Order: sequence, then structure tokens, then C-alpha cells
Amino acid sequence: MGRLTDKVAIVTGASRGIGAAAVRRYCEEGARVVASHYPSPEMTDLAEALVADLRASGHEALAIPTDVADGSQVEHLVAETEGAFGPADILVANAAAFTSGPWDEVTEQEWDHVFAVNAKGTFLCAKAVLPGMIAKGAGSIITVSSVTAHVGLVGMLPYVATKGAIIAFTRSLAREVGTHGVRVNSVMPGAIRTEHEDEMGHREVADRMAADLQSIPERVLAEDLAGTFVYLASDDSRLVTGQVVAVDGGWVHR
Repeated sequence: MGRLTDKVAIVTGASRGIGAAAVRRYCEEGARVVASHYPSPEMTDLAEALVADLRASGHEALAIPTDVADGSQVEHLVAETEGAFGPADILVANAAAFTSGPWDEVTEQEWDHVFAVNAKGTFLCAKAVLPGMIAKGAGSIITVSSVTAHVGLVGMLPYVATKGAIIAFTRSLAREVGTHGVRVNSVMPGAIRTEHEDEMGHREVADRMAADLQSIPERVLAEDLAGTFVYLASDDSRLVTGQVVAVDGGWVHR
């Protein structure tokens, strides 16, 4: 505990699942955390409930609605964070959009939306926090990719393509900003059991994939990624950058 004391973190896509788990763990480690969430009534309610629970436990947290595909909203997110807590030391670019179905039935609008949220949103969030990190001479940007970028998956082409783009973005940005003391890494989840999985009706398929493909045939939970997010945000990884860290039960070996 306390590895992120006095640090300021922004986590996008933080209403539930991986984002919410990162927010909770960062607060437990002493950070002041902004839980950014999609500005829908459902996601707003979830994020505000998360933040209320954390505050009741004595943590410093704030929920800010943000569509990360909109540059003006991302700028507002960073400005509000700086006004409340100061410049961000940590960014977790976790917000993601998803579509499924045969690749040749994906519409241009669906393709553009998934790329706008996943790839463009990651770029916009990183660009917005970088001036504050460069001014401090330190910072950690953590993107969220996916094991699907390495193995491919039928029926998920736009999503998989964005996750591959995020890995390339991570490596390139690490080269760009390393001389400013800013590190850029990616967490690569496998078949993570989340609420979204249930909504999509993918639970049985994901359970079979975990059993058949992972070295450890156990479902990975959102909370199982939290320690990796802490490590990449803390000084324990001060010389780690441009890396992709898989948390997938040993599905992909590299």
C-alpha cells in the first residue's frame, strides 16, 4: 500500500470492469483518482456510485463524464482534473467501443466509431495529459490493448484492429516522450470476465477459451489486472517503457 501516494491518476472507461478495478486499487495505493466515464445515464450512475463508495472510505476520487472520441471533452476532463487535484501523473486509457459480427457486414459508421473511441480516444487522452507530465519531468501512460491483437478473433475485426493499433501507438509514443521522463506501456488483457461479457452473451465461449487456450485454465477477473496497473504506474517500473504486459492466464507466450 502507498506506492502511489500523492500521485494523480485519470482512468477512462472507469464505470465498471477493468477501469473500475484500476480506480479502486489506485485509491488504495494512495492516489487521487479521476474516474472518467461515458456520459450516458447508466455509466454516470455506476461511476458516481463507485466514487461515493471510495470517498466514504476516505479516498480522494472524482467522476467526470467524457466521450474520449471528442477532443473538447478530453480537454475538459484534463482541465477539471488539474483544477481538482493537479496535473495527472498517471493516465490509464481504458475506454473502448466494441462491435461484433461478420467482418464484411461491418458498416463504415461502425468501423469509424470503434476507431474513434479506441484508437483516436487513446491518442487524444495521451496528448492532453502530456504537457503536465512533461512539465513535471515524469509520468506514466498506460494503454489497454487485447490478446486478440496477437491471436485474431472471428467476428471482432474492428475491435481487434484498434487493439493492434494501440500496441503500435504505445511503442511509438514511448520513443517520442522518453527523454521527457514519461513512460508509455500497455496492459494486454486476455479473456477477462466482466459485465460486458455477460451483456454480449459471450460467457460460455470465453469460459471454453480460457479452459482450452490458457496455461492456467482459470478465468481472469478485472481485479486480477489491478496489480499490473499499479506496477506500471509506480516507481517500481521507472525504467520500463514501450512494453506490452499480458495478463491472460498464459494464453499468449512471447
